[in-house]
Amino acid sequence: MLTKEQIQAAIAAVIDPTNGKSLADNEAIRQIDYDSDANKCTLLIAMANDKDQDAKNKMQLQLMKALKIDLGIGGVKIEYVRLGHRSVQETPILDANSTIKFLAIASGKGGVGKSTVTANLALALSRLGRKVGLIDADVYGSSIAQIMEISERPKQVGNLVDPVLHEGIEVIATSMLQAENAPLMWRGPMLGKILTHFLTEVNWAKDTEYILFDLPPGTGDVALDIQTKIPQARQLIVTTPHPSAAHVAVRAGKMAQSLKHPIIGVVENMSYLDYNNEQLFVFGTGGGEQVAYELGTQLLVQIPIAQPSNERYSSLYLAEDPMSGHYDKLAKLVMLSFEQ
Repeated sequence: MLTKEQIQAAIAAVIDPTNGKSLADNEAIRQIDYDSDANKCTLLIAMANDKDQDAKNKMQLQLMKALKIDLGIGGVKIEYVRLGHRSVQETPILDANSTIKFLAIASGKGGVGKSTVTANLALALSRLGRKVGLIDADVYGSSIAQIMEISERPKQVGNLVDPVLHEGIEVIATSMLQAENAPLMWRGPMLGKILTHFLTEVNWAKDTEYILFDLPPGTGDVALDIQTKIPQARQLIVTTPHPSAAHVAVRAGKMAQSLKHPIIGVVENMSYLDYNNEQLFVFGTGGGEQVAYELGTQLLVQIPIAQPSNERYSSLYLAEDPMSGHYDKLAKLVMLSFEQ
């Protein structure tokens, strides 16, 4: 059975065309995950210039030869980051002088697709060239790793933890730190500690621009901790068109307002189903507009019910997916709100 050490040795001499040095010299092999049962390997490789597509293609050929031909690995997935992206933030992200933009995504109740909206918003921001970190703060119902289909675990580097890089987004979640499906039975103080850990002991990339929080539904301890630790955070409220979802979404929004968190707008998820060129309003109509009206904000987007057209993900909409346009629109509105 192949070991990570054997894989590392096989690719150590691969040359980064953007600076002419080997991966070993660049210390560029950041992560190796090998599934021996499936004979699949996932790599995270740093490049001196990860935006040079021609250089990336040349490196890809070298890596594929070493892994597929020389080692006989069947499936290979490679993600690239810029060399040095792991350098510690010069200004701590909670410092008053930090330039990071914080956005908490909230809902009144579970089941409205808040986490799916959060993951796809992060993907859209990344697609538009923004550097994004994503914290799954829904500690009891952590689902971001499942939605994004992340199997990797964060790596401990000294006193810090490297978040998992996936689709260009840095992700950290409680589900990544515990046994699969193990229940969390924490009281309020422990929730505050894990949030502090994610904010101060995670090695977020130096050029991170946005950090998104997937909040638990409702109005509990985590939302209060966000206010205490990140008073400058803004909020996005997710609801469905159904009156009961809208009613409790207003409560979540009112709490945010009472804590002086600006609400940038409302997302109405599961707005309708396109069927035979007709819009079917499965969960009714008007919920998003009602929430926006009662909170004195705007309804940003209405996202229909649809399965991703790509074969890779069951809940993420990639650039070629028609649904991605809704999230690109939302991402642009989010970016605009932080400029005002």
